[in-house]
Amino acid sequence: MGRIDYVGVVFLSLFGVVGLSEAQLQLGFYAKSCPRAEKIVLDYVNKHIHNGPSLAASFLRMHFHDCFVRGCDASVLLNSTGNPERNAVPNQTLTGASFDFIERVKRLVEDECPGIVSCADILTLVARDSIVATGGPSWKVPTGRRDGRVSIRSEAQNNIPAPTNNFTLLQRSFANQGLDLKDLVLLSGAHTIGVSHCTSVSSRLYNFTGVGDQDPALDSEYAANLKARKCRTPNDNTTLLEMDPGSRKTFDLSYYNLLLKRRGLFVSDASLTTNSFTLSLVKQLLQGSLENFFAEFAKSVEKMGRNKVKTGSEGEIRKRCAFVN
Repeated sequence: MGRIDYVGVVFLSLFGVVGLSEAQLQLGFYAKSCPRAEKIVLDYVNKHIHNGPSLAASFLRMHFHDCFVRGCDASVLLNSTGNPERNAVPNQTLTGASFDFIERVKRLVEDECPGIVSCADILTLVARDSIVATGGPSWKVPTGRRDGRVSIRSEAQNNIPAPTNNFTLLQRSFANQGLDLKDLVLLSGAHTIGVSHCTSVSSRLYNFTGVGDQDPALDSEYAANLKARKCRTPNDNTTLLEMDPGSRKTFDLSYYNLLLKRRGLFVSDASLTTNSFTLSLVKQLLQGSLENFFAEFAKSVEKMGRNKVKTGSEGEIRKRCAFVN
């Protein structure tokens, strides 16, 4: 009983810390200190995202990757340390154009209100606004995040879920961020847009267990097509792959249909069908409406966006997103 009581005290203490951090985020945090901040972000996104609509998927991925390492503190944007997060393998799919886009938005906001609005909030707002602008769901973005001062490549490598992760590893990774299996299924739904590289799937196609074999969980016709038309060699590290073939520009339920056809691109995608709860949730989403998916996705991405945030006097407000002050 003593051990159970102790664990309970620790849990309540942790819950209290998280709750306090979340409470300090609020909708319209900059209403008095920088009232035009969110409109500046929105206007820039609406003006420029259609010149490169694929950036929307990149911003959402960037937001996800940021929140999984030291919380949502824009550490993924830093380029001033010896070996920052952006150098980690999972972040090599984030384009230079996406980092530049965030910096341009930051400059506009700094011109309006120097030293007030964090890069962490700007990244979170850009992720939401770009998805909405390209036809995806909207969600609430309470603001008040502060920017972190630390960015370490190995932490990104160890904490960002990999496309080769099985169900057990995914569950653990999400749980470490306070996210549950429902969040796992819903946030994986972001794979309905965007692209990846052959390196993320080459082992499934050419050497799944180390003896030159193919992953039996991958639809054989789909695998043959990938080998013939896309990833022609095991060492291809440049060819782009649609994560949701034929629908990569549309935020819809197609991704979940592919999972049931054994055509999820990654091991991590396929793993969602290996657990009874997550498989059931996939089927429920497909039986529901697109509006329902959007609403449920919004809840999970909002939850992720509150993860371990820095508020109050923690961290800083960077002048430039790539560098600590």
